[in-house]
Amino acid sequence: MWFLKTGLPSNRIMPPTSLEIAQVWKPWMQESIEAFGASRSIFESNFPVQKLLVSYQVTWNVFERIAKAATPDEKRWLFHAAAATAYRL
Repeated sequence: MWFLKTGLPSNRIMPPTSLEIAQVWKPWMQESIEAFGASRSIFESNFPVQKLLVSYQVTWNVFERIAKAATPDEKRWLFHAAAATAYRL
């Protein structure tokens, strides 16, 4: 998913943006959230391994983009409550 960024003083390889990742991940995540419901879905990452590709901030922004249309209650489940319930935190 890396691409060559042109038009800069020198061409260099740039990591994908949160928008680009969200466009790829959203169909898969949205279908899962719709199938299981927000109360049984957890946004998670594979850090620290994932930081080889993108930063934690980019990953977090991807989750925010995917959850943009969710209700406040659904967002609470996706970003906190489902994990707290599953892991008994």
